[in-house]
Amino acid sequence: MKKFLKVLFYVIAAIYPVLMFTMFVVFKMPVRVLSLCVVVLACAFFLSATGNRKSDADSEKKALDWRPMLSSALFLLAGILCFVFNEKIFLKLYSVVINATLLCVFGSSLIFKPNIIFRFACIGDKSIKNSTYEKNVDSYCKKVTIVWCIFFVANGSISAVTALYNFGNAELNDKIWSIYNGGISYILMGLLFAVEYLVRMQVDKKMVKTYSFTKFKADSRKDDYVLCFEGSWSKKNYKTWKDFLIDSAKIRAVVEKNQNDDWILHCEDYWYFLCTFVALLQCNKRILLTQNISESFIKEIKTEGVEFITDQVIENTSYISISQTIEMTSAPSEKYYRDVPVIDSDTTRILLYTSGSTGQPKAVPQRMTEFELDNAFIISKWAAEWTKRKVVTTVSQHHIYGFLFSMSLPFTLGVPFRRKRIEIPEEFETLKDSEYMIIATPAFLKRTVEYIGDYDANYWLQEPKNVLGLKNPWIFTSGGAVSPELAVKTMKVFGFCPLEVYGSTETSGIAYRQQSVDQQKFTPFDNAKLWLGEDGCLRIISPYIKNPEGFATSDIAEFFPDGRFILKGRSDSIVKIEEKRISMTEIENRLLQSGLISDVKVIALSNDVRQYLAAAVVLNTEGKTKFKDTEKYLINRFFHDYLMQYFENVVIPKKWRFLEFIPVDVQGKKHKEEIAALFNEKK
Repeated sequence: MKKFLKVLFYVIAAIYPVLMFTMFVVFKMPVRVLSLCVVVLACAFFLSATGNRKSDADSEKKALDWRPMLSSALFLLAGILCFVFNEKIFLKLYSVVINATLLCVFGSSLIFKPNIIFRFACIGDKSIKNSTYEKNVDSYCKKVTIVWCIFFVANGSISAVTALYNFGNAELNDKIWSIYNGGISYILMGLLFAVEYLVRMQVDKKMVKTYSFTKFKADSRKDDYVLCFEGSWSKKNYKTWKDFLIDSAKIRAVVEKNQNDDWILHCEDYWYFLCTFVALLQCNKRILLTQNISESFIKEIKTEGVEFITDQVIENTSYISISQTIEMTSAPSEKYYRDVPVIDSDTTRILLYTSGSTGQPKAVPQRMTEFELDNAFIISKWAAEWTKRKVVTTVSQHHIYGFLFSMSLPFTLGVPFRRKRIEIPEEFETLKDSEYMIIATPAFLKRTVEYIGDYDANYWLQEPKNVLGLKNPWIFTSGGAVSPELAVKTMKVFGFCPLEVYGSTETSGIAYRQQSVDQQKFTPFDNAKLWLGEDGCLRIISPYIKNPEGFATSDIAEFFPDGRFILKGRSDSIVKIEEKRISMTEIENRLLQSGLISDVKVIALSNDVRQYLAAAVVLNTEGKTKFKDTEKYLINRFFHDYLMQYFENVVIPKKWRFLEFIPVDVQGKKHKEEIAALFNEKK
């Protein structure tokens, strides 16, 4: 009975204007008789809609229960007023009230978010919430909500005119009201639904489809979808989605048979890395990511119960060869490679080793949960730029920056990535065939602009910008600060000022800047909270940081009223020389300002007598020209006298080394121990 009443009520509500016209004009039913029929029907439906309701665990579906109760209440009110005043106008104004009510509901959701269309979308597709494309969906739904608000205003206004305006006689008034409210209004609403559906289909096609390491399925992408390429995009040497499913399954078959829980992963081939990393996640193994594969370090971490898997040839160490497993093993059955194991992001275990630039590498535990949150911010801000390009990288995927930007983001976004890392600047010359997203470090950018400068001494005078001639490149960089001079030169060479990401292995990315827009100021990520500690150094809380008190950095910073900040050096760069406190970073910056140096690193050394500073220096083209055929002690004297303008003599570097380049790792980190060895002194 309840179901019958519900269906009957909705049918009557749908044909209400036509039904009213039939009763008023055709059957000449008295107003009060008709009003009583409306009251009885409204009461019956209200009781059926509210009585003996079963509990519903889905709170979002409960939120929709107001609709039948509101409709029945409005019908009841209209019927009562019509009976009391014996005026059918109250029944005609029902549609006006409905439009006004819907306007209030839809309009208020624009203020008290989320908007109602977004709520409906989330009920229909529960994967939207907390997804990388949630903000994009919300933005689209907001626009749709605004359009519906405009429709309710227009439709309600016309409905009011048809109800209140006298077109000549009562019968004509009823006909016009019925035709619009029972016909034209529904046609307009249907057209709006149809147009929105067509627009949504087009938006959906352009919407970035994201599938993270822990969310993808075998059918997430088409089998021929390109994930990876060799050399350059135009060579058409591709690895597809199907290749990924098969190759990762080959590794998974080997890992499943191995009882070890901890797996050291080092892989220079980005395709092999992707397949192996995913296979280890699928087998719920703890992954130890390390760039350092020196014999001593591997022996240190490869204890009992720890396996080692790599694509390199390693002497004196047992390991599983990734290349042999993938290339020499026959493809598993289709059922096996398409039966993709579920990965729980919260239970994943990953150890990332720091660069060790200031000491022994430290293992930092992480989960895919935090990685995916980091991805979500980058995608929400720059997804459009990523998806129109192919990814090439100069950094190692064994560190947080390289892993996120060279592996995780391209896979999640479905952006093809280059199989091998760019090793030398000359390789950029081969990348003029397509648009590329370049993942780099300041050190590699510096090498590139210096290579171009050596290749063409007049390139600073050339116009327009983009000396390399690349097609609309984008550059992300991290691992160190980009100097203002390097930012300008990079803009000249690539036609794009690098977008710098500030962060660390412990914190991941927490801020960004682009010096052509922001100058020296960093803008914090939306998911990071930053402040200064008592020592003037940055303190950070982000999804990566488990300690509720946050993470204390060694970076000295200064904040501005708009929430942005600048970095002013590191606290560990401050040393005391003969009771004088001095910032080694400040000395480096002064040397760079001479216009004769392209790179410099100042370190503190000590002998049996005292502590002192030493400087490793790389001269630029101007410096090499100025000091050509000049004896080394005279060059030392020049820079000593130059620094005397700013510092006391006791803190000026006592030893100098003039190099072709300063030793850095693949992440662009300058290792103090290697630099100290150049002076044959202990650090």
